[in-house]
Amino acid sequence: MMNRFLVSIFIGIAAVAMMALAIHAQELAKDALPVIPVGFDAYKMWDKWPQQRIGARAYMRSTYSRSGGNRSADASHYLFGNPDEQNVSLDVKGKGILYFVRTNHWHGSPWHYIVDGTDNVVTENGTSDPVNAKAKFPKTEFQPPETFPEPLCWTWSTTKGADLMWHPIMFENTFQLAYERTRYGTGYYIYHLYSNEKNLSQPLKTWNLNNRPDPEVLALLGKAGTDIAPKNIAKIENKATLDKEAVQLAEINSSGVVRALKMTLPLDEAIDLERVRLRVTWDGAAHPSIDAPLCLFYGAGTFYNRDNREYLVKGFPINIRFDYAAKTVELGCYYPMPFFKSAKFELTGIKPGKTEVRYEIRYEPLTAPVSHTSYFHATYKDVPEPVPGLDMAFLDTQGIEGHNDWSGSFVGMSFIFSHRANLGTLEGDPRFFFDDSQNPQAYGTGTEEWGGGGDYWGGQNMTLPLAGHPCGSRNPESAKNEKDLIQSAYRFLLADLMPFGKRAVIGLEHGGENLSTEHYECVTYWYGLPVPSLIKTDYFDVGNAESEREHKYNSPNASEVETILSRYELGIDKFPGNPWGMNDEEKAKVQELVGKEVYPAHEEYGRHTNGISEFTVKLASENRGAMLRRTLDYSFPNQTAEVFVSVDDVNWTSVGIWYLAGSNHHYYSDPKGELDLRTPEIMTSNRRFRDDEFMLPEDVTRGHDKIRVRIKTIESKQELLPGVPFAKPSRWSEIKYDVYSYVLPVFDPSGK
Repeated sequence: MMNRFLVSIFIGIAAVAMMALAIHAQELAKDALPVIPVGFDAYKMWDKWPQQRIGARAYMRSTYSRSGGNRSADASHYLFGNPDEQNVSLDVKGKGILYFVRTNHWHGSPWHYIVDGTDNVVTENGTSDPVNAKAKFPKTEFQPPETFPEPLCWTWSTTKGADLMWHPIMFENTFQLAYERTRYGTGYYIYHLYSNEKNLSQPLKTWNLNNRPDPEVLALLGKAGTDIAPKNIAKIENKATLDKEAVQLAEINSSGVVRALKMTLPLDEAIDLERVRLRVTWDGAAHPSIDAPLCLFYGAGTFYNRDNREYLVKGFPINIRFDYAAKTVELGCYYPMPFFKSAKFELTGIKPGKTEVRYEIRYEPLTAPVSHTSYFHATYKDVPEPVPGLDMAFLDTQGIEGHNDWSGSFVGMSFIFSHRANLGTLEGDPRFFFDDSQNPQAYGTGTEEWGGGGDYWGGQNMTLPLAGHPCGSRNPESAKNEKDLIQSAYRFLLADLMPFGKRAVIGLEHGGENLSTEHYECVTYWYGLPVPSLIKTDYFDVGNAESEREHKYNSPNASEVETILSRYELGIDKFPGNPWGMNDEEKAKVQELVGKEVYPAHEEYGRHTNGISEFTVKLASENRGAMLRRTLDYSFPNQTAEVFVSVDDVNWTSVGIWYLAGSNHHYYSDPKGELDLRTPEIMTSNRRFRDDEFMLPEDVTRGHDKIRVRIKTIESKQELLPGVPFAKPSRWSEIKYDVYSYVLPVFDPSGK
């Protein structure tokens, strides 16, 4: 009896201990930073799409025209040139991954991918004979094809004009991309930088041409267009009669993650239903997080299928499939959608009748802590008349759904860029701003490039896992009906998603100079919690005596305070007299604006140095790392410094190299012949203001409410071109520093 009694006591103690360990593990999980999937893990771990990316920043650089216009359709503008005809369009220092590259056909190749100092030469079929490439190569591929296969990478014979590469390229210290030929050398590139390497799903290792893609990733992307979500999970499957203006489809009263949101429409009524709104509300919020027309939410501007294709959209997370045998249109969305206590699904904007639609919602248990994940949003914006000179902001998270701050990631767009088959709107550049930066961290070369095309897709339609142009005729004359005039594109971001900590502003130019009068519509896909993961904790105004004293500024070699009159890179300065790509009717609408200023210059003051700059900044003591944002004078080229941190002003820790490539002094080279050598035209943009960022790892900041920062200038010897120096010597410029602390977002879904 005694032995049994003792055994029962031991079992009880063990159970209590196990429970305590489980609770402790949950608390540790809540306190731990979420692991960031990187490299091919970013694809394989696609269920982590909603996860917070604390300590990761995304940037999109390109060959855009530095004047704010559209010269050569934003092609052939280079940071600097090196010997052997290497024309550098991207130059990065730090620990990171290049996730995406887009070029126009073979133009610019051979491309030099210089990873941690080693040159990897990449070409495609057209590189060998660029003069006759279009006629000679009906099917093209990257070289070596084993490294850049479909469906991870695509070339212009499939995309109708662009070479697209989603192969992750890791670098431990440096990455450069250089074009060997400059004829129509256009491109945009998305890369991530990281502050906490220990928090990544795998170590960053220097990439080379022998790094073959993960077969599991190729198989996964090869399933685009199919139901990729888990099958053996909870399911709601039903049909609804659309006999009222609003119909509730389902309501789930628990926590979970939606893994599939599918609908099936009658084929002969699909076009009539395309403007019905899908509305989804998480956790009883006052505002829905999804509220969008069915067609745009599922990736197309209309359900009109001009060529009777099986797939209008064959995307990885979203698809539209026509089943002609069953006389149905199948809609599928597989973005993971977490919720903490409830989810309500509705259709609104219905013209009541007898139409029946089928739907399926599959969901699984939510296991991630609240602070690690975020809600899925699909925000619809209708812009019937864009404002001349100003970008269209399809999303500004500040104040949206009744909340000021949001932390999460931008993960895609589905947008209409013309209701009249006007492809001239495609010259408009994407420009995205994160966390109150005054210049875009993401700046592209045009709208069709953003949608995965080139040369306006040759007027054709195409659909890929992560980009496409699903609908729209070649021109108004070839349109079969009014629906065929609707031009739309989509771009989904997975590995190349763009994290933000408090605010995201996602927009496009309308036309090459922001003067298009087309009617735009857009659904922006994004993840977000209505609380920040990045909070501003200090501001240092360099050149202001009081601010310098407050921050204990010490810079023995600093210049005197200098006042600068200039601009950020945001668009054209004045409305042009002959707007690019506009017809006579459109020109007449903006004629009264000609010569008026769009972005006036303004004054800033600051200093520059070739030595050391030290200052003290405040942090949140519960920080999980920090970010410094420096406003600078970009007329000083290739600004480079080693950054040190101290908590006692005695012991210093080096935390990396802060580097910004190029300057407002650059060159343009677009020779007439495919094989002609570069013909550099040296240019100086009147845009000298730039915001630049550097992340501090939590190892040196956590637990401290203030730190001392030392910036040690490293003078760059880089020339603009061999034998041609930059207009100024390399110096470290500092106008002001905004200081942000990373924190785990604190959110109570109960609303208490």
